[in-house]
Amino acid sequence: MEIGSNRPRHHRQTEESEDKYLQIRNILNIIFMLGAIVGVAIYFLANTTVGTIIILAAMVFKIVECCLRFIH
Repeated sequence: MEIGSNRPRHHRQTEESEDKYLQIRNILNIIFMLGAIVGVAIYFLANTTVGTIIILAAMVFKIVECCLRFIH
């Protein structure tokens, strides 16, 4: 007898529904990471105000990605 072979499915849905937003979420995460890196670089190397604005704009993409994750 295999242990765990007849375990019930919990609240996880099938992988098919997860793929619905996965590509969009990955793109939004890449945009966020690039924006954060560029924003931090500009913040420390050039202008703190412009760097802060770029970081905040990048955070908007992360918030959208989180909303998509919660909607799923």
